[in-house]
Formats: sequence, C-alpha cells, structure tokens
Amino acid sequence: MHDGHDGGLPVLPEVNQIGRAVMDAAFTVHRDLGPGLLESVYEHCLASDLVRAGLSVERQVAIPVIYRDEPLDVGFRLDLLVEPKVIVEVKAIDALASIHTAQILTYPRFSQLRLGYLINFNTIRLKDGFRRLVL
Repeated sequence: MHDGHDGGLPVLPEVNQIGRAVMDAAFTVHRDLGPGLLESVYEHCLASDLVRAGLSVERQVAIPVIYRDEPLDVGFRLDLLVEPKVIVEVKAIDALASIHTAQILTYPRFSQLRLGYLINFNTIRLKDGFRRLVL
C-alpha cells in the first residue's frame, strides 16, 4: 500500500480534495447503513452521496486491457470513477486481502489515474476497511 509518492507524478491538490469527499461520503454511508449489506447497496449509496456533493460519478466503468498494442475483450470494471480522476473500489467482505490491494494497484497501467480508494464496508469501524492508494 502506498500513502505517499512512489517516485512518479505527485497527486494533485484537486485530486486530494476529491479523495477527501470520497472519504467523507464513505464514512457517512457506513454510519447510516452499518455493515452487512451487499456491495451494490454501498456502491449505489456512495455514488448518490458524491453526486449530491456536486461531483460527477460513473458506476461500473469499463477499462480495456491492451496487450502488445492489441485491445483485448477481457477488460475490467471500476466500481466508481469520480470526476474522472479517482478510482473507488467497493467491497463488502469479511476482510481485505492483499489480492484486493493488488487489484487496484494494477489499474494505472490501463487508466492513467493516480489515486484510488479500496473501501470494505463490512467492518464495525470503517477505518479498518479503508485503504488510500497512490497509484
């Protein structure tokens, strides 16, 4: 997990502001709903709160995979793309594993985005399921 720079481009202040809005909205959703629901419920509510906060949000955004200059038909989907600058992956699982972090760390190869959040809503305290990743 990266919480600072990795020698690449710095995260822009505007992107950090978007990230703070994501964090605030996630904590509100978790406080209001608590753990134990489906990922799709948390994703929908988080997207709604972000839109209410004045941000543009796309859900289930397809990202193509390019291999040796050839686009493959096996792309993946981002749960949320905010202001198209910040990736948000929503989980509702017992515990985050290293594979979940690895999944989001692969996204910059195909999307050019620098900041991502991995949020597991199935926790008693959301801060235990929250990962900010500089990509």
